[in-house]
Amino acid sequence: MFDSLPRGTGRAVRTRYDERQRGYRYMHGASLLRIVGFLGFAVFLLITFTRLPYFLAGLTRMPPRLEPADAIVVLAATINATGVLSQASFRRAIHGIALQRRGLAPLLVFSGGTGAGTKAEADVRAALARDLGVPAERVLTDTGARTTREEAIRLPTLLRRMGARKILLVSDPQHMARAVQLFTNAGLEVLPAPADEPEQSIVVTRELVQELFARLYYRIAGYL
Repeated sequence: MFDSLPRGTGRAVRTRYDERQRGYRYMHGASLLRIVGFLGFAVFLLITFTRLPYFLAGLTRMPPRLEPADAIVVLAATINATGVLSQASFRRAIHGIALQRRGLAPLLVFSGGTGAGTKAEADVRAALARDLGVPAERVLTDTGARTTREEAIRLPTLLRRMGARKILLVSDPQHMARAVQLFTNAGLEVLPAPADEPEQSIVVTRELVQELFARLYYRIAGYL
């Protein structure tokens, strides 16, 4: 098809030519949309009905090192406006409590601020730990950090005041490698103690993508 028509061509012929060109562009656009839709549907099926998200997550996962330590540090996740812990926050908290109850460390440290509400995540977790049998004097909290980097700045100071140098670090599996490096850079001996992985593959995929972008940002910013 010619890109242009010679001068003198009749108006009717030119109109038919323009309509044909628009038709070609429409068909091309529709074909592209169908391809994108098919690829999106295929990705959805892979994420939802296969083990692919868990396989990809396993490539970034750190194996646990559950050894005696001076303290167990449970990193923050999220809490909603009504003071209810997110699934990730609850999983991490329960894992940290279980480790302390097993006698792997005397101190249990929770991190987590208030978010959109008035209750601090760390305080809600601490109350949960006391309800599950952890002595109150063994539980410490920090509510000031908003990011993993801030946690790696604030918590080592708190830990050193308590004489703690070796820690079991609790977070989600995908988050663990970045967190371990930050706390190691802060001068602590860090043993990874990842919490259980989410059961929903879509959640694993979301956390994996979020963590990949977070690592990229931290490297660009020079934090890692």
